[in-house]
Amino acid sequence: MLRSLTFALFALALTAPAAAKDAAGTEVELTAPVFEMFRLAPGKTEAFIRDMVEWDKVSVAGGQPPTQLFLHAGGEGWDVLLYKPARAKPTPAQEAAMAAKAKELGLPSGALYYVGIRELMADHVHFEGTGPMTAEQWVAGIDRQRAEKKRTR
Repeated sequence: MLRSLTFALFALALTAPAAAKDAAGTEVELTAPVFEMFRLAPGKTEAFIRDMVEWDKVSVAGGQPPTQLFLHAGGEGWDVLLYKPARAKPTPAQEAAMAAKAKELGLPSGALYYVGIRELMADHVHFEGTGPMTAEQWVAGIDRQRAEKKRTR
């Protein structure tokens, strides 16, 4: 079930633009949307979500939105789904602000982060995609790409 849910979520996101315009009308490069699904270690749900609160503070310090959190309400195989929609890639100043906030909060990085987060989870699926879009938008995009390829031959 976890794998079929993963596929269904990934299928929602196939071809979004790699850039968008900011409030000033300047084109900015976007990150890929990210989905993460967790089956948590028994008794670790609260600790995991409290940890997310701290990491969201880091994101917000860098002008990024907090991660969207979905909790299991039915089905099987997962406890928490995190979704990070496509967003403007952080600038060096934003990255510095996030690093400073992580340091201020005493959050671990590197191997210490990995060891700590792995203690909270039993299983984890991480994937990136593009989207959201409708099926009609995807078909229009693929038709446009085929027409462009045909013209360049």
